[in-house]
Amino acid sequence: MTDSVIKDVSGRTGRLTLNRPKALNSLDLPMVRRVREALAAWRDDDAVEQVVVVSEHPKAFCAGGDVRQVRDAQVAGNSAEGDAFFSEEYEMNAAIAEFPKPYVAVIDGIAMGGGLGVSLHGSHRVVTERASAAMPEMAIGFVPDVGISWFSQHVDTASGHPEPAIARFLGLTGYRLNAADLLWAGWATHFVPQDSLENFLRAVDADGIEAALDEFARDHSEAGESNLAAFAPCARQIFGFDTWREIENALDGGKCSGEERRVINDLLRSAAPTSLVAGAELYAANAAEGVDLRTGLRNEYAIGRILRHDPNFAEGVRAVLVDKDRNAQWQPKTTGEVDATPYREAVEK
Repeated sequence: MTDSVIKDVSGRTGRLTLNRPKALNSLDLPMVRRVREALAAWRDDDAVEQVVVVSEHPKAFCAGGDVRQVRDAQVAGNSAEGDAFFSEEYEMNAAIAEFPKPYVAVIDGIAMGGGLGVSLHGSHRVVTERASAAMPEMAIGFVPDVGISWFSQHVDTASGHPEPAIARFLGLTGYRLNAADLLWAGWATHFVPQDSLENFLRAVDADGIEAALDEFARDHSEAGESNLAAFAPCARQIFGFDTWREIENALDGGKCSGEERRVINDLLRSAAPTSLVAGAELYAANAAEGVDLRTGLRNEYAIGRILRHDPNFAEGVRAVLVDKDRNAQWQPKTTGEVDATPYREAVEK
């Protein structure tokens, strides 16, 4: 049986290759454990100076966590399986963030949800022009997790400082980012053209990450145009609030064009009302200066556990990943019917 995460050492580099192609490298529990075990082994191994994470799939880095498996277990009455998966996945996210050596994630293709959790917490986040990413959890009755609801609000954007409003826009709408957007948002640190990738990886093994970047990384402007940068003024006006009610009220105001409002409304149309309300509470809690990544992950786990026990999660996963009819029947149907109190009380601030 082929390993879904191939672990090997090349020169001074510990390499993890995501290799579950039929599922677009969606992370399941054995993959999470394999990554954690590798990091634990390499953390204090003097022969390994850096870790590189790549994908064997030609079009996908990692399509997320395997929430279909979680949903199947939940429907069968085994909620403990989902609890275990998310608990261990979030420990993996923290282990990546706390890894004391260079951790280089190379995103050459699609990265969704959990795929961002296995990459963005590393010290070096390299993208090619083929990179695209999103946090699409709203459409499955869940919330942005794997530490991204914290990370995205504390990383500097191209403006030179963190922008929680941009983070909330990305998380609550599921907006798809291209390579230039990832660089602008601070989610990626370096751009390497796809046709240089093999030589770049060889140079990492031979000379180390910094020397390889000096040789092969290009100016961020060469990644193309950032649509997010153009959208940012509108997003700041609408998503700079702590509750969904305030954000919803701002949808009709602000300095947004008619086309920008249309894009936002189209993105929000697929979101579960419970997820929008819960997600706003999560982002508000994780925006605070005193909240660190581990606290942010605990907040994601607490709210996520409430949502996984809500029928909307099973319905959302059914509509997007099982039957794929994209016609989820949410209950309740509107955000005005959703009580924010359980989510607000579940988080640490």
